Amino acid sequence: MASLPRTRVRQQTGPPAVDREGVKTYHRAPMVALPERVDASRMVQARRSFQGKLPLASFLRLRESLAGAEGEADYDLEFGKDELGVAYLAVRVEADLPLTCQRTLDVYREAVRVDQRLGLIREESEEAALPPGYEPLLIADGQVSLADVIEDELILALPVVPLKPGAPVEWHEEIPPEEGDPNPFAALAKLKKTQ
Repeated sequence: MASLPRTRVRQQTGPPAVDREGVKTYHRAPMVALPERVDASRMVQARRSFQGKLPLASFLRLRESLAGAEGEADYDLEFGKDELGVAYLAVRVEADLPLTCQRTLDVYREAVRVDQRLGLIREESEEAALPPGYEPLLIADGQVSLADVIEDELILALPVVPLKPGAPVEWHEEIPPEEGDPNPFAALAKLKKTQ
């Protein structure tokens, strides 16, 4: 019987070689960057999904309505087909948007939650065939900009008139009219009398 060669097992003492400074191991799922544009039909066939965060500062059109650009939007995008064979993009986005209250002019955070299913259509005429609960997403060239879809949904979720919770509902102007204010039409009345 031949004996197997003995191998020495080296015992490791102290932290591993990659962690000699005492830094704790970083446990987190790898972050995949959101692609600029994707082929919608390929994403649907692969039932691809994307999750992550985008800074609010990256949304140029949305920033015009915000009081600041600090913060992030958490997104979860999922391509698929439903039981009727309709290709869709499920969009879930959560963000706390800094808005200016139109009554008090204070900056406050508006919690926005989007949960939308977008039916992928190539022509406007296909919109009528979408099942109830679907919003149309026109992809004439087959390409989708995922960041633009997220930004569009956040813009649509903005309140028409931002009001800070607890802001007064009614506005009472308490400035009494001053007596003796000249009538702005008095000069017109004088001109009319002279003619």
